[in-house]
Amino acid sequence: MSNHNKRPRKNSRRPDTAHSILHWKNDNPAILSFMKDIPNTVTLLGLCSGVLGIYFALLENYQAAIIAMLWAVLFDWYDGPIARRIPERNNASKSFGIKMDSLADLISMAVCPAIILLSYGEFNAWFLPGALAIVAAGVIRLSYFDVFGVDDDGTIAGLSLDITALIIALVFLLEDILSHNTFVTLLYGIIVTLSFLHVGHFRTHKMGGRWYHVTTAYVLIMTAIYIFIL
Repeated sequence: MSNHNKRPRKNSRRPDTAHSILHWKNDNPAILSFMKDIPNTVTLLGLCSGVLGIYFALLENYQAAIIAMLWAVLFDWYDGPIARRIPERNNASKSFGIKMDSLADLISMAVCPAIILLSYGEFNAWFLPGALAIVAAGVIRLSYFDVFGVDDDGTIAGLSLDITALIIALVFLLEDILSHNTFVTLLYGIIVTLSFLHVGHFRTHKMGGRWYHVTTAYVLIMTAIYIFIL
């Protein structure tokens, strides 16, 4: 085959491998232009909250870390409803938001709990398997959800990833009640157990409707409690 025939094949393959959803065009919008989209901004706020949670966990300020992680959950809950209230959103913003949401969830609801566990365990090597378990479960679960999404009957595979953040917030209320060894064992066990449930072969109903009010109230109440503890 001549070089003339080889060159077009190489160039024609590049757009498909570089862009799985939208093909490159010279008039494609700038990257930061997608942040003008309100739902994407809400998702970014959730990511910022998750990073703040990691920051406070590294400082061993676990109450502040939990508050930040809870608000990451709340932002994640509301970026979807906000997006559905904007019918004029274009396909590019929708696709960008879907990808961004998964990446933000991975940081806020998998990496953040992992760092909390590692920090509380003083970064002892024994805590590394638990941290790896929740991060790996987050990657696997979010990848699966991005491919298969919600079934027609409103169910999803496994346990939603935000449940870990909500449960960790509840568990930390026992920190001053239990002995250090008992508490850290409980925390470790719950995180590992939830990691398996996130990728479990069972169906759960995707929470919506009144659960938005329940989750909002939960986050606000827990925020008030942890601010009082601080």
